[in-house]
Amino acid sequence: MANKPFASSADLAPKDEVFVELAEGVYTLTAEGDPNVAAIEAEDFLICFEARATPAAARRWLTQLRKHTRKPVRYLVLSHYHAVRTLGASAFEAQEIVAHEMTRVLIAERGQQDWESEFGRMPRLFEQPEEIPGLTWPTLTFSDRMTIPLGDERGDLVLQFLGRGHTAGDIVAWLPQQRILFAGDLVESQAALYTGDAFHDEWATSTLDEIEDLGAEVLVGGRGKVARDRIEVEAAINQSRHFLNELRSTVGGVHAEGGTLKQAFELAHKTLVARYGRWPIFEHCLPFDVKRYWDECDGKDWPEIWTAERDRAVWDALQ
Repeated sequence: MANKPFASSADLAPKDEVFVELAEGVYTLTAEGDPNVAAIEAEDFLICFEARATPAAARRWLTQLRKHTRKPVRYLVLSHYHAVRTLGASAFEAQEIVAHEMTRVLIAERGQQDWESEFGRMPRLFEQPEEIPGLTWPTLTFSDRMTIPLGDERGDLVLQFLGRGHTAGDIVAWLPQQRILFAGDLVESQAALYTGDAFHDEWATSTLDEIEDLGAEVLVGGRGKVARDRIEVEAAINQSRHFLNELRSTVGGVHAEGGTLKQAFELAHKTLVARYGRWPIFEHCLPFDVKRYWDECDGKDWPEIWTAERDRAVWDALQ
């Protein structure tokens, strides 16, 4: 593990993007483990879910979407604050940018540092970064739940905060009539989890319990393939929970025994690599995942801000 390229800095090959219509007027775009995006048609407007890392990347998604609908984007929903999910927002020309109230707090606290951090970790995602006009600020926030009527017998889109997890402000987008869930990075389907800003114990228990209780029959996670039936949905949730539990067990065990952070990383890697090592961003994420849970074991509830300099220091210390 000594000579691995930093994070995803060497992952420069383009990914195949797959446009999928999940139900009438419900669309998603996946890209071999790159961040997923989605859109939902209402009677006379669109709701888009996630913004991609740059306006140029967002336009490629919108070009495919416009082959199916010309309705204007009224709402752009951000599942959380990370740069690769938010900085392409200007391309959507949305009337409202919607997020959890804690996402606004996190953008104010650490949005610029996160932008610089993620640009260094995942440069391929930042197509034409000079077009980014600045940090993306929500224009509409909520604390627990927001319902958007879709009209024309389409039902509602329900935006919900189900507990702390991937960040302190993750929300999901739920179509109860169609039983389709957009889970953001709270659930991944055949992709590794990034937990560097996470609240592991809540995520692995109560937050995933709330997601499971929705009873989705189709699930689009933050990365990876679409889970297309109840069996695949259950598998995606169980995979996410298993990853978190194995991380908690290994890192927590080493911490309790008075070991070192590097020993915790080595044990976590050994434990997880057989099942997850071939999945997107596993090697990228794990050092940051381990460091965050180690900090939680030290009693640090609020995640320390990742800067480009801290990224490199943690990476170098653990490889």
